[in-house]
Amino acid sequence: MRFMKQAINLAIRAKSHDDVPIGAVIVRDGQIIARGENRVQKCKNPILHAEIVAINRACKKLGTKFLDDCDIYVTLEPCAMCATAISLARIRGVYYAATDEKGGGVTHNAKIYETDRHLWRPTVTQVPEYAAESATLLREFFAARRKNKNGE
Repeated sequence: MRFMKQAINLAIRAKSHDDVPIGAVIVRDGQIIARGENRVQKCKNPILHAEIVAINRACKKLGTKFLDDCDIYVTLEPCAMCATAISLARIRGVYYAATDEKGGGVTHNAKIYETDRHLWRPTVTQVPEYAAESATLLREFFAARRKNKNGE
């Protein structure tokens, strides 16, 4: 899964600018057409999650609002906002590494694609071989953040 490895590399890049380490790539015909990493802190914008950044870049590159022949690979289960954006962009498939029991919007909590309200439902696949690496990046990031907050 070279696409998920690219998403992991983007998550590491997000961490380097003090953003939550999440990365996403959008693939069409076996080629990466767009990349995104969390840019919330860097750009001071709460909606610039990795998936949103990647979707924006893919739509701009292809000159379209629909990405129905594309798949997205993301290091963490998308939140409800990103899951909805994925649906609105008509992305064909979602591949994610780690589950998000607190903020996930696909297999946890909101379960966006299980409602009748979404006309476009992508296929959803967890890529478990990258789950531990992604979860470790997140755990280490938040542990360091808590440590700094406590002045240690």
